[in-house]
Amino acid sequence: MPAFDLPLTQLEHHQPEIEEPADFDAFWLDTLRKAGQSEPLVSVRPVETGLRLTRTWDVTFRGFAGDPVRAWFSRPAGTGELLPAVVEFAGYGRGRGLPHERLTWVSAGYAHLLMDNRGQGDQYGCGGGTPDPHAVAPGGPGPAVRGLLAPEDYHYRRLITDAVRAVAAVRGLPGVDPGRTVAVGNSQGGGLALAVAGLVPDLAALLVTAPLLCGILRALDLTDAGPYGEIAAYLSVHRGAERAARRTLSYVEGVSFARRAQAPAHFGVGLRDVVCPPSGAYGAFNRYGELTGVDPRREIHAYPFNGHEGGDAVHVRRQLDWLAGVLAP
Repeated sequence: MPAFDLPLTQLEHHQPEIEEPADFDAFWLDTLRKAGQSEPLVSVRPVETGLRLTRTWDVTFRGFAGDPVRAWFSRPAGTGELLPAVVEFAGYGRGRGLPHERLTWVSAGYAHLLMDNRGQGDQYGCGGGTPDPHAVAPGGPGPAVRGLLAPEDYHYRRLITDAVRAVAAVRGLPGVDPGRTVAVGNSQGGGLALAVAGLVPDLAALLVTAPLLCGILRALDLTDAGPYGEIAAYLSVHRGAERAARRTLSYVEGVSFARRAQAPAHFGVGLRDVVCPPSGAYGAFNRYGELTGVDPRREIHAYPFNGHEGGDAVHVRRQLDWLAGVLAP
């Protein structure tokens, strides 16, 4: 797929106007207040993985509405020191899979929490184990359109709340330095990590690649691929629902979360990405931190000939080097 979004020279200065609701902050403050009325951790159970250099626990924490959310928590074996914690969020349609699937961060010496995606896990990978008991509002079968007609019912209200609660949960786990908590994600996971950065003011760092939910309305005009295509397909049938959908989507817009974030941030984007158009990532990057009164340390890496895979392992190495520098004493 050739480059189809704005040219790089325009992306570097792209600061999109967004439809931000007046009660955006109040909506999320109330949502998180209700979710935070109980302690996050429910259970922490050690599991045998066959890995000799890594210890892993099956964690359950309370997410949206107190619902149990599953996660894998891993840390290097044989170390008792307090470690920085990387909280990772999985992509669209994925669950937490199996504990030995994602070893990069724990191999680099970090504690690592991988959150399960409620009501997902059936499209890719090795599945998940967290149902979504609230997925009963009008909308299509895919997560991107569940409850689309009202922000209170929308799937991403619940998933973003789970992501914020995952940070609270990891800070209560053994051997974690709560002051050095990092949010990481790619695609949908990148959108969740960015939302966390906008909602958790004391996050130590943020690493996102190809973030979903950024520049949503522009993306709906640009692509029929992936989750945005599901939204467009729903609206092609429910022709009178566009106004309600636009209102709902404005409460989960990644650029709005980026404006409120203040953690050091590292972005990656493929300029031929038709799943999450690059203008979304650049819009979030260029408006990052603008409401905080500070100028957070941040950088972005573009891969002109790559799509949704972005820089792949090359970019991961850049992430490792950057994060080590950010967290260094």
